[in-house]
Amino acid sequence: MSALATNMAEDLGFRLYHLSPGIGTEVHDIDLSKDLGVDVIDFLSDLLVERKVIFFRDQAISMQQHIAFARRFGDVEIHPFTENDEGYPEVIRLNNDRDRPPKINVWHSDVTWRQEPSLGSILRAVEVPEVGGDTLFANMEAAYASLDDATKEMLDGLYAIHDNQPFLDGMRKQGASIKEIEALREKFPPARHPVVRTHPVSKRKSIYVNRIFTRRLDGMSQADSDALLEKLFLTAWNPDHQCRFRWRKDSFTFWDNRAVQHFAAADYWPAVRKMERVTVVGSRPE
Repeated sequence: MSALATNMAEDLGFRLYHLSPGIGTEVHDIDLSKDLGVDVIDFLSDLLVERKVIFFRDQAISMQQHIAFARRFGDVEIHPFTENDEGYPEVIRLNNDRDRPPKINVWHSDVTWRQEPSLGSILRAVEVPEVGGDTLFANMEAAYASLDDATKEMLDGLYAIHDNQPFLDGMRKQGASIKEIEALREKFPPARHPVVRTHPVSKRKSIYVNRIFTRRLDGMSQADSDALLEKLFLTAWNPDHQCRFRWRKDSFTFWDNRAVQHFAAADYWPAVRKMERVTVVGSRPE
């Protein structure tokens, strides 16, 4: 953590608590219900890029304030495949209980099947289990930096194909018609992104493939693609690149989807876990 960021936090009246050396910082003594000044938003934007994921505790704000806070960092997107709030479709409801077991305990980046994947997401804990249900985050810039030179050279100029097939499969299981599924497949075609992404702000490189949405490496045989992708997927599992967040009610987390993967632990089932997410629109990876 840079001394400049620490000094800026002190000047703004905030305290910072770091979850690990390389990723994850809690910001204390901030009130997200207030009309935060440009200096605060700039500080949080810089902190997000530097620390990859930032956390806020005890923020009993409304859904409208949640959306308004997200809009300070850019336009917000509406997810076409998730359970969205009826009144505020910008808000994704992520509810799990005995009848709806958690299914996203897989390392991934969000919506990489979009041509312009999200900048990041701001997730709120509405109801959490007494124990379990933590979210883990992995710094994929550190994961890239840890690769050997030969692998880095191999990845230079490679592209990967990402798609939304898991959501289409879910629609099929829920009884959607072939016509409905094909209409969404046409509206959101597979995306081709660089395997190594350069962050638009920091210019640092990160691994930009994930197990949920990345199908194959463009221009490689399926066998060679599968082998190399598996090696890259496993880099997120290195504890040296991770932090782990223990949720409480009205905790918020804001992660940089351009440089981070996350994993929602499913160890709490059949307990209840209810979350709300607002996502900030991003740009085409380069």
